[in-house]
Amino acid sequence: MGNRINSPAVLWAVTAVVALATAGCASRGGSGSQPAAAPAPAAAAPAAPSGSKAGMDARGNVTDSSKVEAGSGRTVKGLNGYEGEITGNPARNSKFTRLQIGMSAKQVTDLAGPPTDQGAYVTGKAFIPFYFGSDRHRFEMTYKGQGRLIFAGGGMGEYTGGNLIWIIHNANESGYR
Repeated sequence: MGNRINSPAVLWAVTAVVALATAGCASRGGSGSQPAAAPAPAAAAPAAPSGSKAGMDARGNVTDSSKVEAGSGRTVKGLNGYEGEITGNPARNSKFTRLQIGMSAKQVTDLAGPPTDQGAYVTGKAFIPFYFGSDRHRFEMTYKGQGRLIFAGGGMGEYTGGNLIWIIHNANESGYR
């Protein structure tokens, strides 16, 4: 009886070894049986001019909609108490000037017309177990020569609805995501 194994300690040790091995494999991007390739040398990205934010110039105009980060515009209160953001300066005769944060996707397309391109993507909230609140996904519409509109998700499984939460004005928008 003196050679008894402490089973909770053994279970903890085995769990720790498996977790470390899994983390090591995941960080290498493989199963661990092949050596990881050396990272390619990174090209030096041009630095943003001082005083400007990513994807924007010093005057507050958006130069690249895909690089604009949340928080680089002004926060506004919209319809039904929705809070959102407006980034950049509107193009001349912009359809976006009639839009308000909080509008539904249908209201937006009634005012601004059909987008040049559109698509949906999930947010980090989609991976929270048992989270059924809003903003599990985002829906994005792009308009050539106007900019982009971002909507916070509607109901579960519905990726084409929601309410407008971010207007990105960009007169140089290509219209494609």
